[in-house]
Amino acid sequence: MEHKLPELPYDYNALEPYYDEQTVKIHHDLHHKSYVDGLIKAEQQLAQARQQNDYSLIKHWEKELAFHGSGHILHTLFWENMAPTGQVGPAHELMDQIQNDFGSFDAFKKQFSAASAAVEGSGWAVLGWNPIFQQLVILQAEKHQNLTLWGIAPLLVLDVWEHAYYLKYQNRRAEFISAWWNIVNWQEVDQRFIKAVK
Repeated sequence: MEHKLPELPYDYNALEPYYDEQTVKIHHDLHHKSYVDGLIKAEQQLAQARQQNDYSLIKHWEKELAFHGSGHILHTLFWENMAPTGQVGPAHELMDQIQNDFGSFDAFKKQFSAASAAVEGSGWAVLGWNPIFQQLVILQAEKHQNLTLWGIAPLLVLDVWEHAYYLKYQNRRAEFISAWWNIVNWQEVDQRFIKAVK
């Protein structure tokens, strides 16, 4: 598969005032692109290792594959699960599941926000569907791949690496998280949920 940086589904300034144009541009064009490039390089190096039957650096390149590959996937989901303001909340199916698994939509938002704020260092908060448990779960992912559960289908992801918010919010991660709720693309999250439960 050929990996490439996806186009944003909106203009750089479309998420203002909650997510500033300059950060979106740097975050997408530079940071996300670096993960795409890193993924391509890791795959090339692993292919070369197979061709040369030389696996002396396998640990390094497998780690790079997981880091950059997960970074590319999460960022792609991240851009898609945001939209300009005016979005409605979750549809009935997802809302019912949120209320079932978290007690209420407000309780879900509080837990997701708390998990996002409490990520140690660089990482993500993820709302995912666990097909084995048949329930929604909120996870923290340090870096791009640590602390995750196997089999989870990510539905809603929030990047809390400092590069995701530092230009506008500096070290005020909680303020960024609060603002971000205004630009969640619930229609996209609903579609991911419907696909995941099937």
